[in-house]
Amino acid sequence: MNEEKFNFEGLKVYQKALGYVDFVYEITKKFPKAEAFSLTDQFRRAAVSICLNVAEGSGGSQAEFNQFLKIARRSTRECIAITEISYRQNFISTDCRKQSRFLCLELSKMLNGLMKSLKRGE
Repeated sequence: MNEEKFNFEGLKVYQKALGYVDFVYEITKKFPKAEAFSLTDQFRRAAVSICLNVAEGSGGSQAEFNQFLKIARRSTRECIAITEISYRQNFISTDCRKQSRFLCLELSKMLNGLMKSLKRGE
């Protein structure tokens, strides 16, 4: 039996965001237990927010979708700030910091591109 898919699941930015969620969950497993309800939780929620906003916005009008994409883009910025805090607190390595920043930059560019394509389609 073939599994039905929603349109947003085919978006490259959605797929990339899922990959970033996997990355964040993996690195936050190593965070101190004392951070479980603060930085760990916030990092995970911000990463998940990127996916959720792409998914939720895709079902509405172009203007609504654009607004949800803006929120997703803000969540990438939040992930950058959390990445820096995590690095400064020695929770993540230099390589991990670089990878997180690179993935967020890619996501931000993809979100910007999708927003531009929506404006052209109006």
